[in-house]
Amino acid sequence: MIAVAGWIATDMWRWIGVFASGKMSETSQIFIWVRAVATALIAGIIARLILFPSGELAETPMWLRILAAAWGAFSYKVAREHLMVGIVSAEVVLISGWFILL
Repeated sequence: MIAVAGWIATDMWRWIGVFASGKMSETSQIFIWVRAVATALIAGIIARLILFPSGELAETPMWLRILAAAWGAFSYKVAREHLMVGIVSAEVVLISGWFILL
């Protein structure tokens, strides 16, 4: 029941966004604001994962989490903003560092 309710609550807003954005210009003020809010939310989630992790991630040192995030951002830029390159390279640094420290 929780999964269905969660799916309905989020999926409804996604469909509203799809239909509303079809008629909007990418340079409109509302579109720029929505993109800024979405970017800020993602940045907040990443910062929370680095600074206040939970579970297994909490057992890794903060310097390793920061290093992995920095390497991922660097790799993303070097790979001409290819998202998967940034994500995978950050994961490789984090997991490799975690295994070395064990």
